[in-house]
Amino acid sequence: MKKIFVLFLSVLMAAVMVLPVPALALEDPQAQCGAAVVVDGDYGEVLYDHNAYERMYPASITKIMTSLLVLEAIEEGTIALDTPVTASQSAIDAITADSSTQNIKPGEVLTVEQLLYCDLVASANEACNILAETVAGSIQDFVVLMNEKAAELGMEGTHFANPNGLHDPEHYTTAYDIYLMAKAAMEYETFRTIVSTTRYQIPATNMSDVRNLYTTNALIDNWRVAGYTYSKAIGIKTGSTDAAGQCLAAAAVDDDGRTFYCIILGAENVVEDGQTVRYSFKEAKRLLEWAFENFTRKTLLDENSAIREVPVTLGGDVDYVIASPVGTVERTVPVDFDLEQAELRVELAESVEAPVAAGQKVGTVTLVYEGEEYGTLDMVAADSVERSDFQYYMKLVQEFFSHWWAKALVVVVVLLILFLILWIALRRRRSNRYGGRRSGGWRRYTGGRRR
Repeated sequence: MKKIFVLFLSVLMAAVMVLPVPALALEDPQAQCGAAVVVDGDYGEVLYDHNAYERMYPASITKIMTSLLVLEAIEEGTIALDTPVTASQSAIDAITADSSTQNIKPGEVLTVEQLLYCDLVASANEACNILAETVAGSIQDFVVLMNEKAAELGMEGTHFANPNGLHDPEHYTTAYDIYLMAKAAMEYETFRTIVSTTRYQIPATNMSDVRNLYTTNALIDNWRVAGYTYSKAIGIKTGSTDAAGQCLAAAAVDDDGRTFYCIILGAENVVEDGQTVRYSFKEAKRLLEWAFENFTRKTLLDENSAIREVPVTLGGDVDYVIASPVGTVERTVPVDFDLEQAELRVELAESVEAPVAAGQKVGTVTLVYEGEEYGTLDMVAADSVERSDFQYYMKLVQEFFSHWWAKALVVVVVLLILFLILWIALRRRRSNRYGGRRSGGWRRYTGGRRR
């Protein structure tokens, strides 16, 4: 009995080893925060979404937008990085007593670049107000620019009420909108440099000694918080208020040059085993690593994906033309994405009429995987087909006689011809009748004499 059981077990194991193993579905990473999104920054494709389009408070992540508008003003030439700026009383008065600051004083002079470092590295709220007044003349006018820029970027779930992110019920955004904002800001080299800077020194000013700034982003430096540094991280910005919770906009690049963004909103600091766990950093690092490990870039459709024959009319001896896709569809997909299991939905014209030009669109092909459409390409004719004049004119004749009025006209013409034939026949018959009497009848004597 034992030998039989061992034999059965061996056969079962062998069968399992040779049977194909289905690809495992990508597991939900279940982000531990209020909202999160992971996006392939190179292609704008959302890889993970947890309440990514729900309105949330962004706290100091707001400063990304403030910096973006400053960088645009520099690009337009209205200000420069080395432009000296004098801090106003109104800019200082507009922050709360418990704000994150660099103790900039009214009348103190710093450059635009130094204020940007205060803004993005040390998260100084008064620096944002000073920059806002520098760009727009007042904080209120700058906020108008912020909302206009948000609309321009497609940030449909966003409304700003101030330049720094201090809590206001009318100051909100979404995780996905923050990605759009961060992606736009990262187009600027100056922004990329500042948000990846861990420590920065501002020389003594007219009203302050040397300032040493330390980043608030624990993914790139452990000076403030240890245990969360991530080798692929390249910034970007933290934020926190009681209403917003712990927030983080992060970006990372792997050895292949892929750039992924992760936005965390509404995370908590939780005491676990006597240690404070900062979930904004923990989750951002985990989700970014999850994305790098589980996603890859693949070509899903190309010119060889679907080749079909399309019937051709009026083509003489040519009955069909070869159609194939033009272009490619690439997507960032899970590593277990099985292209052989994808469905190709090919929609072609029932037939095309000559002349056909090479490259002429004759349909489309769409790749569908597990019910989701991943992309569509045009199907085009591979070769040209000339028109047969004989078939073309025959078609015109057929089309002419396919109309009811043409058929009615033919009937009328036929009836007229028949009527004409009948009328001519009747006239001939009548002519023959009377003509016969004159020729075969009695001739009248005129009384003339012969000579």
